Amino acid sequence: MKKVLNYGMVGGGPDGFIGDAHRRAINLDGKAKIVAGCFSRTKEKNELMGKELGICQGRCYESAFEMAESESSKEDGIDFVVIVTPNNSHYEICKAFLESGINVSCDKPVTVTSKEAMELESLAKEKNLLFMVTYTYMGHVISKHIKEIIKNGEIGEVRTVMAEYPQGWLAHENDCGGKQGEWRCDPQQSGKVNCLGDLGTHVENAVATMTGLKIKKVLAKMDTVVPGRKLDDNDMVLVEYENGATGMYWTSQIAIGHDNSLRVRIYGSKGSIQWFQETPEKVAIIKEDGSINEVHRGYGVIGESAAKYERLPSGHSEGWLESMANLYLSFMECIKAKKDNTFEERMIDYPTIIDGLEGILFVEACLKSSENGNVWIDLKN
Repeated sequence: MKKVLNYGMVGGGPDGFIGDAHRRAINLDGKAKIVAGCFSRTKEKNELMGKELGICQGRCYESAFEMAESESSKEDGIDFVVIVTPNNSHYEICKAFLESGINVSCDKPVTVTSKEAMELESLAKEKNLLFMVTYTYMGHVISKHIKEIIKNGEIGEVRTVMAEYPQGWLAHENDCGGKQGEWRCDPQQSGKVNCLGDLGTHVENAVATMTGLKIKKVLAKMDTVVPGRKLDDNDMVLVEYENGATGMYWTSQIAIGHDNSLRVRIYGSKGSIQWFQETPEKVAIIKEDGSINEVHRGYGVIGESAAKYERLPSGHSEGWLESMANLYLSFMECIKAKKDNTFEERMIDYPTIIDGLEGILFVEACLKSSENGNVWIDLKN
């Protein structure tokens, strides 16, 4: 079996940030090379990106659908595709590659409706394919360590959660933040939500991944604060989990002074945990007696299942790019295991289409709650 996988990308043209970030993250481990792509709807930009990445002319495609069909028939066709396009296009593109027998990695939110996400989940299962949704922050070593701490009962039963993700980049009238913000603020490309889809799905996934808690119902107030905006830019959500615990989520794009401030505070019956994404290499663990233990990545206290993703010694910072690379590392190892018939479900250590679906169900319930006067809405799978 070949040691290096082939992959392709849809989106990620010369004007974009996220496509380049995915490519850099994949390159960190040297386990896959990009050999195909459809990088832009503009022919010139598509060809420019293809040349820059060294893609041979015959594998720089004019459409994602042509790419899926062609690559599936090649002996050296791609082993997986990376989809980094606006939200409204995810479903059709993901579906095309799954139907062609190609594993998928897709940015979040995975689709704009739960119906679409359910169809993709069913299709991936039917085709026996892997599907990753890139909730990047759950690739951090410390976020994986927190998951193990809570699973092992070190803070007891989780009672309440406070989580937030404020940004300030879309705080001003007549400013949509350039290309990255324009499509997020456009209902035709982003769907029915902006802030909650972009940031709230990260919050939902972070809390669900770390605690293992499932949401029972939500009460949401979704506001459009900046004049001229059509979609939400500031959201507050009350949460009740299936075990009776409660939570409060806040997401915002109008919080001047905040850059990328995902923060999670988890309070249990025997202690609590505080983790801030902008300082991702440490976590504060507070015990019943009030003692505070600040754990840093790079030391022996980090459990083996999380420590295996450490790339540098302590004091040499690992950040967002390494976190994304850790997700891809597990994803690529699982693809290789599938190819040599050694794959087991327990090997999956990345967010799957099921996690993506749960994020969309959360968003839809919040939207329904807000539209109906801020009432409690049950989540139903």
